[in-house]
Amino acid sequence: MEGGIPEAVMNSGERIPLIGMGTGSPSTPHDVFISAFITAMEVGYRHFDTAATYGSEAPLGKAIALALQEGLIMTRDELFITSKLGCTDAHHDRVLPALKQTLQNLELDYIDLYLIHWPVSLKPGEFKFPFDKEDLLPMDFKAVWEAMEECQRLGLVKSIGVSNFSCKKLAQLMVNAKIPPAVNQVELNPAWQQRKLRDFCKENGILVSAWSPLGANGAPWGSLAVMESPILKEIAAAKGKSIAQVALRWIYQQGASVIVKSFNKERMKQNLKIFDWELSEEELLQISQIPQCKGFSGEPFISASGPYKTLQELWDEDP
Repeated sequence: MEGGIPEAVMNSGERIPLIGMGTGSPSTPHDVFISAFITAMEVGYRHFDTAATYGSEAPLGKAIALALQEGLIMTRDELFITSKLGCTDAHHDRVLPALKQTLQNLELDYIDLYLIHWPVSLKPGEFKFPFDKEDLLPMDFKAVWEAMEECQRLGLVKSIGVSNFSCKKLAQLMVNAKIPPAVNQVELNPAWQQRKLRDFCKENGILVSAWSPLGANGAPWGSLAVMESPILKEIAAAKGKSIAQVALRWIYQQGASVIVKSFNKERMKQNLKIFDWELSEEELLQISQIPQCKGFSGEPFISASGPYKTLQELWDEDP
């Protein structure tokens, strides 16, 4: 238990802190990022989740260097760093160069976890969002995963995994995989519980990691379904906890890891205080009754000329 945060052992044999700080905050100035990362380390975070497309790799690298310099952490090994392969680099011959660029941005020799960000490729080139629909290409799962495995064999990453993969897409990837994915990072919260996907991952020894654990109500596609849930409000009031704490504790009790994003010091602290109490069977049953709604639809990846013509094809209708 690093800094009071429980860890899980992934199928790779590596340990992962079960709560991490998310950094997907487009257009945040670098100095704001750096300051937030240092604060997060001060209050106890050791897992940081970034991605090629977030623009947060370089400031995270600067913050790590600063934390080492100031003695906030003794060695780089105290940290767990996750990053993700962007869609424009989701091609066999671009995976290793993309990871090397990520390592350069982070000023690190290795990262702990590298994920395929989406089960879709874009035409190679500079990533921009929104992207042109005609740039959407089907991903060659076998070829891309082979390149991910090579990254692990080279020691540039300790564990590899995926993000936003349905049961069907995971099964497709695993047919040829020599190294199974350690993690599937997906949208998961009390208002989008993903039971079928969680069961599938559990059966296959894949750790589920939750993004948007509080419904991302600050995002354009976000929702108030978690933070305004009458059921969660009632449980929070009865337990003397915040709604956020109840939602995060629910994810933890499902056996998933969670990525939280707050640049507010008090909320950062509050989000870590979910390990010394628990939700009862009755409360878990109440939470299971919350109406379900997906936050991020995946609409940008749908195109008449692309690999996914409908949302059903993208998600394979996982409930």
